[in-house]
Amino acid sequence: MLDDWQKHTRERMHKARSSLTEAFSRIRTGRAQPGLLDSVMVSVYEQNMPLKQLATIVATDARTLTITPWDKATMAVIEKALRASDLGLNPVVTGPLIRVPLPALNEERRRELVKVVRHESELARVAVRNVRRDALGRLKQALKDKEITEDEERRAEDLLQKMTDGLVGEIDQELARKEAELMEV
Repeated sequence: MLDDWQKHTRERMHKARSSLTEAFSRIRTGRAQPGLLDSVMVSVYEQNMPLKQLATIVATDARTLTITPWDKATMAVIEKALRASDLGLNPVVTGPLIRVPLPALNEERRRELVKVVRHESELARVAVRNVRRDALGRLKQALKDKEITEDEERRAEDLLQKMTDGLVGEIDQELARKEAELMEV
């Protein structure tokens, strides 16, 4: 019972951390990253599709993304979707490619993005703590139902606290890396 509980709890905590990593990849830094365009939806073939399902996205240098559509007929709608996105991008069509130069971030925008990053990391910490709270509740119920002993409960609580502390530490490290990346000129 405790092995299943531990595995389930660990999976839920890691999902919270991986969602933070995904959120960080969508936040624009000074460098071009293909993950920046993950949220761009293109209206093509009578439906909305993610850009990454229609083209190859590559960071050609630190400030430029290159998009190579698989179907050349989608070039215009991809360009339109990039312009309409809230990312503030100005794509340039050159032959079979779409180049997306990323303007440099000013100091004010960097500080705003640091606030967003801190907020996202706090949400991840709260999610990990909520998982811990749920797991503690299940442990208390298992003890009450006499499925586990008090010693097993105490050991499981200690393990749970170590897992929580470890994941919160990883979240803090990822936050520090992302803040440094954002403030890098």
